[in-house]
Amino acid sequence: MFQHTRLNSDQNFIQKVKNLDYILLLSIFILSVLSLFVMYSTDGGELLYHTKSHLIKLSVFFVLMLLISLFNIKFWHLISYFLYVIIILLLIWVSIYGIKVSGSQRWMNLYFLALQPSELMKIGIILCLAKYYHRVSVEKVNSFTSIFFALTIILIPIILVISQPDLGTSILIALSGLIILWLGGVKIKYFFFSFISFLISLPFIISNLQPYQKLRILTFLDPDRDPLGAGYQIIQSKIAIGSGGFSGKGFLQGTQSYLDFLPEKHTDFIFTLFSEEFGFIGSTGLLLLYLIIIIRIIRIGVISRNSFAKLFCFGFAFSIFIYITVNLSMVLGLLPIVGSPLPIMSYGGSSMLATMIGFGIVLSAKVHSKQTIA
Repeated sequence: MFQHTRLNSDQNFIQKVKNLDYILLLSIFILSVLSLFVMYSTDGGELLYHTKSHLIKLSVFFVLMLLISLFNIKFWHLISYFLYVIIILLLIWVSIYGIKVSGSQRWMNLYFLALQPSELMKIGIILCLAKYYHRVSVEKVNSFTSIFFALTIILIPIILVISQPDLGTSILIALSGLIILWLGGVKIKYFFFSFISFLISLPFIISNLQPYQKLRILTFLDPDRDPLGAGYQIIQSKIAIGSGGFSGKGFLQGTQSYLDFLPEKHTDFIFTLFSEEFGFIGSTGLLLLYLIIIIRIIRIGVISRNSFAKLFCFGFAFSIFIYITVNLSMVLGLLPIVGSPLPIMSYGGSSMLATMIGFGIVLSAKVHSKQTIA
């Protein structure tokens, strides 16, 4: 058994390439190409800034994903805590020296990229907790010390992200962390009591929200209360999606987009433009593509021999599912607008970087699926 593990950890380059999950890779590649066409449409059918920038980032981050996949899964286990601490330090740096846009201080200027550390924390929190629960024995999972330490890992970045302010991303980070707690073996009763406590404290939480966040909730409850103001985005989004019909209006034929009725069409509302041009058939195809990606990630988790890789794959698959669900619910008016991008499809360097890093670590788990971690 030791010899088999040793051989697996010492794979040469050709063996590693052969062990990649090519169905997952092909699905990511198709999604990337599809996102380029949609971004081209957001630029009015011309090769303008958003399309060029999206192409460059996709190319660089796709290669980065492949490079990450070649690292032994033991490496990601080894540096998990270190990466978490680095991202925490970046969040603190951003809160003091970060770029402020529209009242939010979330970005740091790297010249070639406006980095949003909170996006990286979506991966960092999964890595950190996956390593933590890989080490915790079954008997100690539900102990006060274990749960307190895990919640501390989750709460520190949430507090820093909320202060930016960025409520939407902080919620997504919390959900990514909580799923690892559940997968790690924390009893369901603790989640139930926490949910009840959250409901009781909800009025207090709402009263302390920023004015624009309260406005988003009111707009979600009644978009028609301000159809030309706060409710404009969601009303136009519904119109665009509905006008796509069964087969869509055709590529580059979306009137809501081309007549500039649809704000933020290249970022959070990218699905709206896609749905208008490709209709129900295209939207269903896109969701099936995401489903294939999620299933492949889960499968890699199932065949992995160490709990760290399993927890990361299952946690990352859940996170991708949550990001998609939140984005689609948002553009359909089923949830308040929280600023959640659609993975790979939406324009945004930090979100794409984090997603590609996540895919790279999943592929690393596949390449080294027989690798055990003490």
